[in-house]
Amino acid sequence: MESALDLLRQLVASPWVYLLLFGLTAVDAFFPAVPGEAAVITAAVLATGGSPELVAVIVAAALGACVGDHVSYAIGRGGGANRLARFPAGSRRRAGSDWARRAVHRRGGLILTTARYVPGGRTAVTLTMGAVRYPLRSFLLFDSIAAASWALYCALLGYFGGLAFERDPVKGILAGVGVSVAVTLLLETVRWLRHRSHR
Repeated sequence: MESALDLLRQLVASPWVYLLLFGLTAVDAFFPAVPGEAAVITAAVLATGGSPELVAVIVAAALGACVGDHVSYAIGRGGGANRLARFPAGSRRRAGSDWARRAVHRRGGLILTTARYVPGGRTAVTLTMGAVRYPLRSFLLFDSIAAASWALYCALLGYFGGLAFERDPVKGILAGVGVSVAVTLLLETVRWLRHRSHR
């Protein structure tokens, strides 16, 4: 375990770590199996030692998340919009797509910002926003806010986890990821309870 931790420290001491974070958080937008959030938390835990730089971690993660979301939006706009247009008028699928279009145009900023903290929600929402042709300028504005808040949340979670377990960084990483999972589960439970009460 100690050798793996040393290898991780050598990696994060390299300037390539920022490019790696950028890439992971970008790909995570349209391929959620990539551990973008865990990578940001891990880098922030190790930032308590001075390398990598915490601010640079936040910037790389936010930029990567924003770029990835725009790729997902473009995929939705390209393929999804054409598929939605082919649904027959009066069908359940057309009604569902019309409902999604109205919801996104009414509360798109709120949906985009909160979906980032729901597993798979970020991908589903960005694809949908592209498919229903949500205005790109508004998407850029709200997505920039969402990406910056998410990167700040992950980085501070990891950083304070690293400070709390300065002598044992592995525990800091586990604590940071654990709190992140707990917050996500809490948000999902609240969303599920609200959905159930509305029904």
